[in-house]
Amino acid sequence: MKLVVANDYQEMSELAASLLLSYMLRPQRVNLAITAGSTPKRMYELLAPRVKGHAEFANAHYYNFDEIPYAGRPGYGVTMENLHRMFFGPAAIPERQLHVLNSDNYLQHDRRIAEDGGLDAIVMGVGADGHFCGNLPGTTAFSDRTCRVPVSARPDMADILLKEVGGRAEYLPDHYVTLGPASVMAAKKLVLLVNGSHKADILRRIVSGPVEAGVPASVLMLHPDLLIIADREAAARLP
Repeated sequence: MKLVVANDYQEMSELAASLLLSYMLRPQRVNLAITAGSTPKRMYELLAPRVKGHAEFANAHYYNFDEIPYAGRPGYGVTMENLHRMFFGPAAIPERQLHVLNSDNYLQHDRRIAEDGGLDAIVMGVGADGHFCGNLPGTTAFSDRTCRVPVSARPDMADILLKEVGGRAEYLPDHYVTLGPASVMAAKKLVLLVNGSHKADILRRIVSGPVEAGVPASVLMLHPDLLIIADREAAARLP
């Protein structure tokens, strides 16, 4: 594990954007799984104008690592919708470079990634509860690959999903899909972005251990090439 502590959220975002650009500029195909949510917002704001309209980024292919479908509404789910809004749209990423995980293809997703050459990097955040991707405490096992998580997985799952679909009960799904821990650990590099004082305790638990199911992201410490980029607030409780 390598830890980089940035002075603040802006610097963390700049470091993450520079790292992604270094992958995207590779002359051969590069496969990236990237996160939605609030943590990468500034990173995407920095990336989009640098990527838009530049043919040298045509070798970069993107994969969403989880998806919450809208019940009764076709098209993209919550994750891809957010990625389009934050990055794919502003950066004008062609559809041919997007490889969508959804409820219809999740059983084939790991095989498709392997056939594409595997994931070169996954850029993700971590929740204050220690979740990463859709791997919330009590929902997946460390051995799980890409899987379907039912709303019955946790007593509060319906409330969690309802918030994700904007509080509209008519869109509440009965499941979501996610790369399981084993699928994430198969990527060549993992990049974990952590910002804010509200993440300080969970980052300490991840880094200090032990690896335990109650802190899903603790398993990431077993990856041979994990980079954590945290701001000073998030890193404040590290030993």
